[in-house]
Amino acid sequence: MARTLILVIEDDAAIRRGLCDALDFKGYAVESCARGDQGLEAALAGSPDLVLLDVLLPGKDGFSVLRDLRNARPRLPVIMLTARGDEEDRVRGLEEGADDYVVKPFSATELLARVEAVLRRSAERPTDVRSLVLGDRTVDFERLEIVFGNGKTLRISDLEGSIIRYLAVNPGRPIDRKELLQHVWGGNTREMETRTVDMHIRRLREKLERDPTSPERITTVRNKGYMFTTSTS
Repeated sequence: MARTLILVIEDDAAIRRGLCDALDFKGYAVESCARGDQGLEAALAGSPDLVLLDVLLPGKDGFSVLRDLRNARPRLPVIMLTARGDEEDRVRGLEEGADDYVVKPFSATELLARVEAVLRRSAERPTDVRSLVLGDRTVDFERLEIVFGNGKTLRISDLEGSIIRYLAVNPGRPIDRKELLQHVWGGNTREMETRTVDMHIRRLREKLERDPTSPERITTVRNKGYMFTTSTS
């Protein structure tokens, strides 16, 4: 049986070697590249099951690589690696379609937990739930995009699709952050911040809501969590 293949695109030799060693020890097959352009070529020419992608790369930066991967292989899981603590970088990665992000320095335990969670979501995505109609927009889980009544489309990540699906199958019930982390992210969530959930919810509101500042689909229930509503007035 073929091992799950992880492609690591990271220009720092020490970090790249550490990532490859940790993944190999965990039982994954690993390929690596030090340049963004070479990494993109390797991802498109091969069949990786997941890509670990650094933001700052020679040849082609991580955001450009991510955009090209999303256009060519929209369902390929991608986790961004960034040395910056700047929230703007993290939001931009999620906006471009990254499934998750890890801020350096990170522990091997945290990284492996996120890799396992993203792979699990990808493998467990229900094939019989293809779309969700929400008023003038439809969430297409197969193509990972939101289709508006005027024909406009907006890309979502696999993670965003999983969040929408979990909330939508629990309509009218407040879902707290820990539950979302457990059921959507999965695996060991002890090192994951609940702010991660808030950031994804904010991005989803910008894509799903008519007015993100006054949400109707994903509302906040004080001290209880987030609640999904399928119909609005």
